[in-house]
Amino acid sequence: MVKRWFSFIGQEIRGLHEAAYLLGAFALLSLILALVRDKLLAYTFGAGHALDVYYAAFRIPDLIFATVGSLVSASILLPYFIDRFESSKEKGQVFTDGIFTVFFSLMAIVSAIVFFLAPYLVPIALPGFAHDPALPQLVLSMRIMLLSPFFLGLSNLLSSLTQMHHRFLVYAASPVVYNAGIILGVLVGYPLFGIPGMALGVVGGAFLHMAIQIPFLVHEKFVPKFTKLIVWKDIKKIVLTTLPRTVTLSANQLASFVLISLASLMSVGSISVFNFAFNLQSVPLTLIGASYSSAVFPTLSRMLFKGNITEFKAKMIASAEHIIFWSMPLTVLFVVLRAQIIRTVLGAGKFDWADTRLTAATLALFTISTIGQSLIVLFVRSFYAEGKTARPLVINAISASVIVISGYLLDKAFFAFPAFRYFLESLLKIQGQTGTSVIVLALAYTIGVTVNTILHWWTYEKVYKGFTKPVLATLLQTFTASVIMGYAAYLSLRIFAAVFPLTKVWGVFLQGFCSAIIGLVVLVLSLIVVRNQQIVDVWTTLHHKIWKVAVPPAEVEHI
Repeated sequence: MVKRWFSFIGQEIRGLHEAAYLLGAFALLSLILALVRDKLLAYTFGAGHALDVYYAAFRIPDLIFATVGSLVSASILLPYFIDRFESSKEKGQVFTDGIFTVFFSLMAIVSAIVFFLAPYLVPIALPGFAHDPALPQLVLSMRIMLLSPFFLGLSNLLSSLTQMHHRFLVYAASPVVYNAGIILGVLVGYPLFGIPGMALGVVGGAFLHMAIQIPFLVHEKFVPKFTKLIVWKDIKKIVLTTLPRTVTLSANQLASFVLISLASLMSVGSISVFNFAFNLQSVPLTLIGASYSSAVFPTLSRMLFKGNITEFKAKMIASAEHIIFWSMPLTVLFVVLRAQIIRTVLGAGKFDWADTRLTAATLALFTISTIGQSLIVLFVRSFYAEGKTARPLVINAISASVIVISGYLLDKAFFAFPAFRYFLESLLKIQGQTGTSVIVLALAYTIGVTVNTILHWWTYEKVYKGFTKPVLATLLQTFTASVIMGYAAYLSLRIFAAVFPLTKVWGVFLQGFCSAIIGLVVLVLSLIVVRNQQIVDVWTTLHHKIWKVAVPPAEVEHI
């Protein structure tokens, strides 16, 4: 059974849509586990102080991962691996071993420094906890989580090798086992050790994220090793190429860091509400944007390596169109059905109706940026495939600045101008709720992402003229159909409210589920009427390439 599992995830996949859909399927499985994880957290803690401590413990390790861990990102290393290994396996192995040795040493040094400085860093980074009795527990949990970016960074390095060989399922299965480890931490670690026990679960999940890729690499003899033979010229070139991306990710993480810091000064539970809503709005991004971008990236790298610019642009247009095609309806459904989604996914135990309303409002503001986030991932991967890392750096730095400034100003305006506060609370139906200021953090994030998307699109159009016209046509077509779908789903909510008992979670679920089905039927009919090309592509791929695809022979013989 174990051998068959590794044989399955070790198979080669080359078609863009097939790879994207299979990545999306595994992403869906990972997201289901992530929802189970959040359900357990919501049930056990609600949006309260203990969960705030747990989420706060992630912040510094996340920042380390964005700075040091991103140095071995697949989106940067993959073109170099393709170049070296296509030249010769020996050159590729020497390059891999050198990168592994340098990264391992650097991460160990950084983690050790942060470990010893943790009691001084945490109160500065999260001022709301500076005088909190739970500060020692927060520091301990954060120290444990320092192993997480270490393992995830190594996983990034290994995933470059697996993606180079089109083993997308190995790459896609990593988040599944990561979430499984976190769930184990909640179920086993917390009863035994409290919040630090949950931190151990995070570390265990990160280890599995890395370890699941090892069997394929062992079989193919690509496992990196420590070496004294480091080609520093190659390391310098990688660092100079990676540094802009690292700064780019650091800018985004720093922006999120500031938002969480602001949330720590707000009402108890604000950090939890922010994270619950952010995790849920990431569902469309993970299913669609990340899947398509990961699937197309090796192809884009090879096309540029061979100088096929026309095919490169065509692949980008097709990817952007399909990202919009899938993301737009999901975005509209998330906004219309936000209360039903939150109540179904999180509503149980200590997560009460007040938590539901506030998280749903925050989710609505986050979700507006979902399409932009998905397209940004694609644009950034495209620029990285070209080796042009400076453009995303500048754009993301501007976007991060907008997020930070907007978060600070909106937080001040929320309390300084009652009319502004009343407008937001009325629009999102959270009047009379406590702790509503957290919604301005989601609004600030969406404003920054919108600026980011516009700048990336504009920059890409300047380089590859003709990109905008077909993609914009798909955007307008899908937007129109999605609005019609959203209105149908909204009307259906009223109808099913009289059918199902809304005092029960299953009744809320059925209300939202049936409304979504009706909305999706209306969406498909609308797209067929306007002769949407993407829906034809989807049917062709599913019918002729997925259901009828031949299963390749197993390649992994031992574990």
